[in-house]
This record gives sequence, structure tokens and C-alpha cells, in this order.
Amino acid sequence: MSFKTEQEKSWAGEFGTQYIKSHALLSSNLYFFPGRYRSAHGVKTCIKFGANIGMNLKALKLLFPEQEKYGIEINSDAVGELVKNIPPNHVCHSSILDFPPPNTHKMIWDLALIKGVLIHINPDELNLVYDKLVTACEKYLLVAEYFNPTPVAIPYRGHVDRLFKREFAGEIMDRYPCMKLLDYGFVYRRDPHFPQDDISWFLMEKRL
Repeated sequence: MSFKTEQEKSWAGEFGTQYIKSHALLSSNLYFFPGRYRSAHGVKTCIKFGANIGMNLKALKLLFPEQEKYGIEINSDAVGELVKNIPPNHVCHSSILDFPPPNTHKMIWDLALIKGVLIHINPDELNLVYDKLVTACEKYLLVAEYFNPTPVAIPYRGHVDRLFKREFAGEIMDRYPCMKLLDYGFVYRRDPHFPQDDISWFLMEKRL
């Protein structure tokens, strides 16, 4: 697998493998998703961009067992765990920048989900990723990331170019007028019961 950016190389390698050890708790994700899904109807298939070991998808599997889950993941160690949570043929071992590969059978899902991943994408490649997200979703797009009204880079694990905050959802809606905001909110790292990592989330609907 070849990569265009330093960010891809890091997440595919040991840097990404180390992240597995600090991946979000299942209980917090079980609390997170029901409220975010309240405005989304008829979601029978979903795909997680940057699935890691599948904790988000595992939570969705418990909450919505009839829903077909798919995932894209760049790190091979994470993929080894991801296939324990969703069918192996639903896993794409790939950089998001290279998705979909030529042999992908399914191309569109009712809901596309990206959570804690856009912040780690090289800013020069964001429009490409936005295009892939919007193309992949038939009905809904759920974006959950760190928010900042203007683009800013934040030091992350000793690196200066691995975490970027900006208004991701607003940029998507500006680029794609067909994407309409349905719901949004914030989850807090100091929540006494189900903490997340100061994530702002936005649910959009595709209206062609």
C-alpha cells in the first residue's frame, strides 16, 4: 500500500497501532449513537470511514443489529480486530484517500459515518475526502469531530502535523448544497457517565 501523505504513513504504521490501546470505550459509544440517530430514518446500511478496531461499529451492532455495517481502515493491526466485529468481506483495508478500490462491490450506503478521523487528514486532501463521504451516502452523513470556526493545527502525541481542527461539516455543506443539516450537538470529555473527547457532531441529509 502506497501513501500520498505523512499522515497516512503514520496511521498505517506504529503510530496508528499505538492508538488502538486508547480507543474509545464501548459504553460511551452506546450512549452516543441513539441521540445522533434520532433524525435518521430507514438506515439499513452504514459505513464507517476510519473504523479502527470497530468500537463504533460494535456499538451500532448492539443498538441496531439488523443494520449492515461496513468499515474502511488503513492500519493492518486494527483491521485484524475489526474483522471480529463485522464480516471480513465488509472491511476495506485501505487509506480513505484510495477508497473505493477497483474491486469494491458495494458503493453507496444509507449512512456514512466519520468520527474522530477528519481531524487527522492532511488538510490538502480534505476536499477529496468530503467528495468520498458525500458520494458514499445515499441518505445521511454523520460527522463527529473536534470543532473550530477557523482551521488550526494542534500538537498531538509529540507531532505538529497530525491533528487539525476546523468547521468540517460547514465546509461539506458549502461544497455540497444538497447536504442539509438535520441535527447537531456536542459531547463533553467531563461527562460524569459517558465521556467523549469534546466532539461536535452534525447529522446531514442528502437532498438531490
